Amino acid sequence: MASRFLIILAVLINLKVEAQNRNKYWCFGHNAAIEFANGTNAIIDSSAVVSRGSCASIADTSGNILFYVANDSNAFLTQRGVVYQNDGLIMQNGDSLIGRAWYQEHVILPNPADSDQYFIFTAGVTSIYGFYYSIVDMSLNGVLGAVTQKNIILDTVPAVDCVIAIKHGNGRDWWVIFRKNDYNIGGSNNDFYEYLVTPFGISNVQVVSCGTPNPTGFNRLCVNSDGTKIASVNTASLVEVYDFDRCTGNIYNPITIEPQSISFPYIEYWECTFSPNSNLLYLTTNDYECVLLQYNLLDSNPSATKDTLWHITFPVGGLGAVRRAPDNKLYVSCAYIDSMGSWNYPYPDSMYNMYNMNLSVINQPDSLGAACDFQPYSFYLGGKRTYWGLPNNPDYDLGPLTGSVCDTLTTGIAPQPQTGGVATLQTTYIHAWQKLFVNAQQVKGKNALLMIYDTQGKEVYRSHKGHASGAGGYYTQDVDVSNLSNGLYIVTLVTDKEVLSAKFVKN
Repeated sequence: MASRFLIILAVLINLKVEAQNRNKYWCFGHNAAIEFANGTNAIIDSSAVVSRGSCASIADTSGNILFYVANDSNAFLTQRGVVYQNDGLIMQNGDSLIGRAWYQEHVILPNPADSDQYFIFTAGVTSIYGFYYSIVDMSLNGVLGAVTQKNIILDTVPAVDCVIAIKHGNGRDWWVIFRKNDYNIGGSNNDFYEYLVTPFGISNVQVVSCGTPNPTGFNRLCVNSDGTKIASVNTASLVEVYDFDRCTGNIYNPITIEPQSISFPYIEYWECTFSPNSNLLYLTTNDYECVLLQYNLLDSNPSATKDTLWHITFPVGGLGAVRRAPDNKLYVSCAYIDSMGSWNYPYPDSMYNMYNMNLSVINQPDSLGAACDFQPYSFYLGGKRTYWGLPNNPDYDLGPLTGSVCDTLTTGIAPQPQTGGVATLQTTYIHAWQKLFVNAQQVKGKNALLMIYDTQGKEVYRSHKGHASGAGGYYTQDVDVSNLSNGLYIVTLVTDKEVLSAKFVKN
């Protein structure tokens, strides 16, 4: 009996240790970064990021920054996400991730099966649609890591810019969630797409329909501190809160705080976050008049408790993200808009001022009204600048639902990932870039040669010899196919131990 207790205790301790410090670094804006030392002290740092919005970062269990992802300064035009090493240089094979410089496109998750590997999940929001993932292996390239798989498509459905991740009730696995986008076809839906990340891989689990259908292509989701509630806001005045079951992934019991508008003018709700104790909800709006709002979720009518904490008028600034940080304060971003109404992305080198060189802070976010101690432009970024976005980092510290039906890991009989699987070859063709992404895993041979043939058997592409790398036998290659005619092609990967084939259609 004593030995069984020690096994359970060891599993619980290991789950907590593996989670700590992952969210210690924030890299965002224009070269800005914050280190949350000891979880309490916010220290100014710097990064290579130049992104108006989407960004995410992750540290190791000791709190050392591993890597971060963001859209580069030209991403709105070139639609490129970039993975940066901890030294600020672009990671090996870390260019050309799906992304269009929006705001909640990326999230980074550790691979439950391999402590050296991480998934980057990405939503294709505009021009390039669908839901994708890439893999980073930190055991490669010294201590700097490398992207071993890139832009593997999980779903072709158009996605809304609102990717979130919530720890499963077992304290190890992850739910990854995004919403379907029907805006381009003039429709609306209330569909949440859910994937489950386990040691056995990534599973397309379910589509959950809940709440008011969203007719916009814009939506933000945020999660409370224990992972049991999700809030949703959009630019058509809608504010809703749902319950979330960490065991089953079910989203249910929608509560409408602000109803969706069916006519102009809309209130453009931009971002949301819960207070650390989950009793209060904070929102920002982004329009000609920007406000920071607080709602009391304990009230029987939360809408009646709406409290305006801050009000700024265009064109001085535009409110952006509001995020709960490891120090349990809330940080608010604000991009500078000049007197000409220019959005200034990226900022000119001469444009430095109090509006874009500081974050605003809610120091006591569990308190109502003025007692929350909101201080505008109070956190100086050390000469770096901010835009509308802050890191989309999940709560890595969230533990298991101890004693629940899905608390399977504290039994001491945790399942083990499969090893030595069958080699697979996958292709993702991105029409907008005229580029083919080729990914293989569980490759047995080390030397690899990639070839592409047309339907007549003519070789139209041959790569230089490459190498499969990492414990999973990964191979990845980007191929410019702009010179190929539209049609069907055969992709062949030849190693010293096997031959793998796949197809793709260029259009």
